[in-house]
Amino acid sequence: MSDQPPDRRSAEVKRLARALGFDLVGIAPAVSPPGFGSFLDWLAGGNAAGMTYMHTHAEARRHPESALEGVRSVVMVGLSYKPGTPDPPSTLRTGKVARYARGRDYHKVLWKRLGRLKGHVEAAWPESRSRAVADTAPLLERDYARLAGLGWIAKNTMLIHRQIGSYTVLGALLTDLDLEPDAPHESTHCGTCTRCLDACPTDAFSAPGRLDARKCISYWTIEHRGPLPDEAEGRLHDWLFGCDICQEVCPWNRKSPPGTDPELAADPRRVAVDLVELLRSDDATIAALIRGSAMTRAKRSGLLRNAASLLESRGVADPEVLDALEQNVDDADPIVGAACSKALATLRGVLPPQGRTIRPHPPAP
Repeated sequence: MSDQPPDRRSAEVKRLARALGFDLVGIAPAVSPPGFGSFLDWLAGGNAAGMTYMHTHAEARRHPESALEGVRSVVMVGLSYKPGTPDPPSTLRTGKVARYARGRDYHKVLWKRLGRLKGHVEAAWPESRSRAVADTAPLLERDYARLAGLGWIAKNTMLIHRQIGSYTVLGALLTDLDLEPDAPHESTHCGTCTRCLDACPTDAFSAPGRLDARKCISYWTIEHRGPLPDEAEGRLHDWLFGCDICQEVCPWNRKSPPGTDPELAADPRRVAVDLVELLRSDDATIAALIRGSAMTRAKRSGLLRNAASLLESRGVADPEVLDALEQNVDDADPIVGAACSKALATLRGVLPPQGRTIRPHPPAP
């Protein structure tokens, strides 16, 4: 196949990717990402909060050459994880998990399939070299997905595909093969809609396309280490891990079909987590709950801290709630112990409640 023209190679690579079950596949040229300048401005404005690794690897995102020497093409792939059934109503005892984290860790799913795609590509073109990445290389993936024609970057910074919507996870195969790129998605289809911006209960969008992680529920519940900051207290809005509010209200997700990939299907235990039972659980039970999922990113410490904060914000001094918090006051993890102590003090009336004012977001269209 080495003498094939670029368009024939591209068609074959796409066929191989679709045969592996990817919902989306497109090809972008290995160029500097158009959004690199905006990314540097975003970092300079402090919007990455405590994610110092974003600064450490910032310059490497200037060009995919930093991830694969001699790269000429970026094969972008995507999988839909949209659930097929609506979420159950939240209760005073439950915490929600972002939809992408309810099934198997999408990184592992993408790595495995991209690894197989890499094997097929290198078998077809033995002289080629490639590298499979999914959050494992400094790559502005949404920029390359747009360049590959897979959608546009919306006002909430998510990539939206016209048929599939925004409930997608992305990966890439970098290759030194000369492939025919797809036409980039030049237009946007958000129009005057601002539902995603208006729905954010913490005002995390300082402008369309500009997310401030310092105000983001997903950042607070996943990436932030240590006690929750004052501005997060009482403002997790039912979310134990991550947040989907800006996607829930997006019109493009209203009619998009549910994902069909069994590996990304939700584990029922991770849809609505009983916070009281979580706080009562031993380490082995918590490990079993999060094992193999993206929830491992928050670790036991973050999850129990978030659970205590959610129960505190609801202001219900139920005996079972108080007992579960009491069990963790002397936890070996000082972050967990402090969060439970504070929640207990608030619920018992020793401390004034913080941040309980809930700003309702618009209903899904």
